[in-house]
Amino acid sequence: MSPEETIEKFKHLGLSEQKAKETLKNVNVTKFLLAGLNEVNVANLPAGAGMLIYHLATKIKPQIASQLPFVCKYIESGKLDSTLRVDAALEYLLSHVGEASIDNAAFEKACGVGVMVTPEQVEQAVEKHMAKYKEELIQKRYRFNSGIVMQAVRADLPWADGKAIKNEVDVQILDLLGPKTEADLAPAPKPEKKAKGSEAGKKQVKDGKAAAKQEKSEAAGDSVSAVSIHDLMKKLPFHAPGENYKSDGYVVTPDTKRLLQEHLKITGGKVRTRFPPEPNGILHIGHAKAININFGYAAAHDGVCFLRYDDTNPEKEEEKFFVGIKDMVEWLGYKPYKITHSSDYFDQLYEWAVQLIKKDLAYVCHQKSEEIKGFNPPPSPYRNRPIEESLQLFEDMKNGKIDEGEATLRMKITLEEGKQDPVAYRIKFKPHHRTGSKWCIYPTYDYTHCLCDSIEHITHSLCTKEFQSRRSSYYWLCNALGIYCPVQWEYGRLNVNYTVVSKRKIAKLIDEGIVNDWDDPRLYTLTALRRRGVPAAAVNGFCAALGVTGALGAVDPAVLDAAVRDALNVAAPRVMVVLEPLKITITNFPFAKPVSVSVPNFPNEPEKGSHEAVFSRVIYIEAADFTEQPERGYRRLTPTQAVGLRHAGYVIKVSKVIHDATGKPVELECTAEPAESADKPKAFVHWVSDPVTVEVRLYEPLFKHKNPEDPSEVPGGFLSDCRSDTLRVVQALADRSIRGAKVYDKFQFERIGFFSVDPDTNADNIVFNRTVSLKEDTGK
Repeated sequence: MSPEETIEKFKHLGLSEQKAKETLKNVNVTKFLLAGLNEVNVANLPAGAGMLIYHLATKIKPQIASQLPFVCKYIESGKLDSTLRVDAALEYLLSHVGEASIDNAAFEKACGVGVMVTPEQVEQAVEKHMAKYKEELIQKRYRFNSGIVMQAVRADLPWADGKAIKNEVDVQILDLLGPKTEADLAPAPKPEKKAKGSEAGKKQVKDGKAAAKQEKSEAAGDSVSAVSIHDLMKKLPFHAPGENYKSDGYVVTPDTKRLLQEHLKITGGKVRTRFPPEPNGILHIGHAKAININFGYAAAHDGVCFLRYDDTNPEKEEEKFFVGIKDMVEWLGYKPYKITHSSDYFDQLYEWAVQLIKKDLAYVCHQKSEEIKGFNPPPSPYRNRPIEESLQLFEDMKNGKIDEGEATLRMKITLEEGKQDPVAYRIKFKPHHRTGSKWCIYPTYDYTHCLCDSIEHITHSLCTKEFQSRRSSYYWLCNALGIYCPVQWEYGRLNVNYTVVSKRKIAKLIDEGIVNDWDDPRLYTLTALRRRGVPAAAVNGFCAALGVTGALGAVDPAVLDAAVRDALNVAAPRVMVVLEPLKITITNFPFAKPVSVSVPNFPNEPEKGSHEAVFSRVIYIEAADFTEQPERGYRRLTPTQAVGLRHAGYVIKVSKVIHDATGKPVELECTAEPAESADKPKAFVHWVSDPVTVEVRLYEPLFKHKNPEDPSEVPGGFLSDCRSDTLRVVQALADRSIRGAKVYDKFQFERIGFFSVDPDTNADNIVFNRTVSLKEDTGK
């Protein structure tokens, strides 16, 4: 059938030509719609039934596709006369999938076949629920959310026409309130805005906004975004526990119903997720998304999340990685329901492997790893070897009788990507950190992942998009063994531009002395972000703002920076610190000795307290806040232009400039005048007096190009893309109130940026890392 003929057929159902053309682009809907057309006589369809056939084709799932003719006959007969009833039909069939026959009476009852709802019933139901909200209705008038009434009526009368309910609600509201007044028609008053922080609040970060906007526009397909992880997880359209069979692609067997019933008894119907990192490296920013989705989804649905170490490769696992992973999960604010290891289940996994061999679903193969790499390797010559032979060889593998690399156990399945017979077990003569030398064969991810999920009765196996090609083996393996099968859901992984997160590449950066360690603040590992001073709340908010989408994409670091500023602007107290000091002597200092001035911790929120700063005859300002030859628009201190001192209540004017041998200004003599009597200055600058010396580390982006790993952008490799000026250390002068700062305490250095106390701090030296700049224009 030609596309033109297909479009004409679709139009006979009631679709517009444009809608018919759009439908033709969707292969699955077209397939089901054509199948539905073959089951009915279009000319004899009741009014509107054609669009119900279309609705059916868009909603039916593959696992009940065989029931499409059955539903079409009910639509043709007029018994399913609304989308509500068609949806109920699909719901019923999904919940009875795999049953030998359909109970027509139970099916019709579930779909409300023959149930009539009279206008009087709708009127009475609306009256009943309107009475509950009468006071609120009178108070809010037409700004009342009438949807809650309609929803309540729908719960009472599930087969009532939606338009009839809405019309009745509108009529009864009009009867109660009368026609709309001018006040009802006026725009709703805007909620009061919260006060913004003085330094960082006024100017939103344009590059961060632009990058976030670009990320959303580039993300293909449906996505969900929210203001918090909890809100985001509430919106995700995942299946309810025990309703695995309703998920697209889920494979139903005769055992499915029994296994799901047993599963629900064990879990109590609670959501169960897991975060399963390999303990062979430090977690990075991409893992933060996985942590938030897995732990966040469980938390939002009153469920539990396991932290499961996927410790199936004894060569690369180290204790520091186990500890580091748990620390980062807890740093982000999550507590695992239980900490488990894939190695906890090695005995069971081995027994299941033997079962697969006995069912002729797995075999021992002697091909080398290089022979089976790629997407189109030749079939294994050992695929059809006798079951008893594979059983004996697998036992020999287990008992160390076969050399490493000389044999593997492979499963008889072809993945979506075309890869045939993935490896289930390989030989490694390496002691395991938990099982010692008990095993010399270790299971692979393809084999272990789904089986551990089944053992732990995970309801939602949430993983990144690259594992979509393993979904078929996931379902196949659980069903082949006749065990509970969870549902795998995929989402797009989080990539960040201008960085690398590969364990191997970070190790190379460390080896080459470009960065110091896994927690170097220039990296995007989670330990590095914490050390730089990024709050956990900012990481979580960043992940929530990006939403959940199936699209692969990368975001600019500016998006994370914007989230960091938002979090720190309301959490980091302000202090005055001078990075490049210029000495000023106030020749007419108005006091006989140094005095204390009160500096608010949060200028726009005085209730959050303040601290004292010393004000004396000698102060220090930023060298950049003075110039002898100002450019046009320069607003700070010059030989002819006064400037105000923040929080001190004084304005200073230059009376003398003292230079060094090179002509560089090294000290100023100034006079001070109370701000009340002085002319209003064009700017106020921060300053310190009687300061303490602190070490400040100013970090810059590590890489020059957006994609340092892309050979087309960086032909010389990622190491060649590293900047040489990514760390500058200065000895700064700080307000003495900062002396009690503890590791990871965060501050806003006024007019400079946000900073965090580094773990290198000791009793003799406080060290600060710049977390992020303020992004305000300091050039005037």
